[in-house]
Amino acid sequence: MKKAAVSLYVVLTIALMLWGYYQAIYVAPNDAMQGELFRIFYYHVPSASVAFLFFAISLAGSIGFLAFRRSRPAFAQISDAWALSGAEVGVVFCTVVLTTGPLWGRRAWGIWWTWDARLTTTLVLWLIYVSYLLLRRFAAGPQMQTLAAVLGIFGALDVPIVYMSNRWWRTQHPAPVFGGAEGSGMDPSMVGAFLWNMLAWFAWGTLILAIRYSVERQHQKIAAHQAQQALDA
Repeated sequence: MKKAAVSLYVVLTIALMLWGYYQAIYVAPNDAMQGELFRIFYYHVPSASVAFLFFAISLAGSIGFLAFRRSRPAFAQISDAWALSGAEVGVVFCTVVLTTGPLWGRRAWGIWWTWDARLTTTLVLWLIYVSYLLLRRFAAGPQMQTLAAVLGIFGALDVPIVYMSNRWWRTQHPAPVFGGAEGSGMDPSMVGAFLWNMLAWFAWGTLILAIRYSVERQHQKIAAHQAQQALDA
């Protein structure tokens, strides 16, 4: 049953990704100002939303590890697996954001990059979580998970700054499409394509996250078994 459910979810996710692509490329109309260039929005914004969600999962996992590492070590390890998985997959989607943004900027602004508040804070967010992954990969010792959890919490503090940056400061980045000033929003003919792509990218991200979490839990169990064997020897 479990394999059948996973297989069904994979098929549905692939179908959603294909349907979202069809909606974004063939169904949604051109933007009145940007023309075809606006279609990158259907990938850029969902990727950013998924990245924020997974960094929030990493934050929750980091807090859980720090809170229960002594009282409930088994639960703490589960929390740590979620923290690492969320950070790793979040970095992947944040990389998509930092790739699609400059692609849009090159055509819209004539430059690949500008040290705009939104762009800069997003780059800082990416760098913090890349540092987190490097720490997890190359550091060793009993304090590694604790240090990583603290860094993960610190990195998550940048997420609301990224989100609010083009509300708090005047930026070259476009104003918020949703919840912005008067007149913001999307034309109703574009909303369907946007929502389908949001759903598709969330489904895709959740699939990758679940796989990464499963792999990390297996690594933890193998490491615990090896440590127990070393103690028995």
